[in-house]
Amino acid sequence: MKSCIPGFRRRDFLKVTGAAAVLAGMPFAARIGLASEGEKLKIGIIGSGHVGSALAGVWAKAGNEVMLSSRHLDNDQKLAASMGGNAQAGTPQQAAAFGPVLLFAVPYSAFPDLVKTLGSSLKGKAVINASNPFPQRDGEIASQAREKGAGLFDAQLLSGAHVVRAFNAVGAARMASAHEDPGKIGMPIAGDDKKALAIASRLVREAGFEPVVVGGLDMGKYLMPGTPLAGEHTPGEVRSIASTLKP
Repeated sequence: MKSCIPGFRRRDFLKVTGAAAVLAGMPFAARIGLASEGEKLKIGIIGSGHVGSALAGVWAKAGNEVMLSSRHLDNDQKLAASMGGNAQAGTPQQAAAFGPVLLFAVPYSAFPDLVKTLGSSLKGKAVINASNPFPQRDGEIASQAREKGAGLFDAQLLSGAHVVRAFNAVGAARMASAHEDPGKIGMPIAGDDKKALAIASRLVREAGFEPVVVGGLDMGKYLMPGTPLAGEHTPGEVRSIASTLKP
């Protein structure tokens, strides 16, 4: 069977999911080496603020290839140069075409224009959306996302992509430092596609967090500030909180 995510072959998926089954019974310190043995990914990053630049840095350090992009190419080029040979910079369109995995870390109000600009380039890709809808900042689109539920609205907005919500509930300041003391903080993630969840889980671990799948995209409404899952919790606490929540 052929993977529906371009560039992420079936054997890659089996490596990740097979490792995930073993990882569940291992101490976190032992997981780092095993989780990093798979083929490295090419990740387009759209939005190079605190979250995007921090994750780009840790993923590049882990051996993945990343492309930073935003409205400020000069700044992205400087950031990429500081991250070494695994990082480069480009336009959002170039980042979307760069590899099979994308991270969005932009204000939610930016999505309508971005989606028009990127067109069909998102189709079939694993898209990790770290963006949160704040009506006071982002206006009507954020109100719509909150009314429908952020995860379900993401899927509607990013049609054709395999969306996972992650890196939404933990503060941006932790993104660059969690790998220094890995596995202590649980990262709730939500998605409907198993392959995309496997990819996101691997990247969450490489960033130093412990991924906790809390459910499908209908649970994505809890992955933002102001919800019970917001803030820093141990993996066990995330599981316990999530068990009390309903889609």
